[in-house]
Amino acid sequence: MSEWGFLTNHARVLVCIAHDPEVRLRDIATTLGITERSAFAIVTDLTLSGYVVKDKQGRRNRYQIRDHLPLRGDVGREQTVGELLRVLIKPTVDALPVQRPG
Repeated sequence: MSEWGFLTNHARVLVCIAHDPEVRLRDIATTLGITERSAFAIVTDLTLSGYVVKDKQGRRNRYQIRDHLPLRGDVGREQTVGELLRVLIKPTVDALPVQRPG
């Protein structure tokens, strides 16, 4: 039987960023069992799509998730990234690293 999961790597990367907004690409790759190149490509996708804002701080990046944005694709009612992350991350995480409009 082939291995598969319910979440795409894009969603899994968002969860990593929600847990640690200063997470390194190397750590994302190790956590998810993907290459650093794949982690970079996914973060770039999320950044170019507006779901993640990357702020360069010295040699490190700090990420902010724009949780008010709707999920991509047709999943019924319009759900936001924040709603998905609140289901996926542990309740001990009090606040998501988010950037609200305005």
